[in-house]
Amino acid sequence: MPERCDPYCYFHRVRPWIHGWKDNPALGDGLIYDGVEETGGAPQAFRGQTGSQSSIVPAMDALLSVGHAADPLRSFLDELHAYRPPAHRRFIEDIRAASKVRTFIEHSGKPDLKTLYNDNVSKLARFRTRHLEYAASYINKQASHNAGNDPDVGTGGTPFMKYLKKHRDEAEAHLLPV
Repeated sequence: MPERCDPYCYFHRVRPWIHGWKDNPALGDGLIYDGVEETGGAPQAFRGQTGSQSSIVPAMDALLSVGHAADPLRSFLDELHAYRPPAHRRFIEDIRAASKVRTFIEHSGKPDLKTLYNDNVSKLARFRTRHLEYAASYINKQASHNAGNDPDVGTGGTPFMKYLKKHRDEAEAHLLPV
């Protein structure tokens, strides 16, 4: 990301256009779409674009049985689940319901399998660490330079730094003893 996108440019030129209007203090109850009959003239509040809408990390969490305790970020991620294409939602839900990978490996008695499982959980945690680093550079640090911007609130409206760390730590906590 840093090779092709400067944090300052992202924050000031890209992010304003992808920031949603749900829980956005600048837009109160949302945005009224004039001429859109389906909304009946009522304000609409939608989440902004975020990497959290990707299906890859939730699918890996589901496959590896990595769970996250209730917190504002998890609530936000659960809400974003509805924004995914229906086939992606079903895929993640099916994996979550059917995956026995962790249980199988845990009871296999095979240290090599546990090591492979742990390698995958570690890679998932490392991805979250990298995401945290980018969020710090592209959002937190940039917001701290502007009056009126809360550097701790992400594009999705959550106190992202605190909860990104927590979700990374929860992934690491799923490592199996070898």
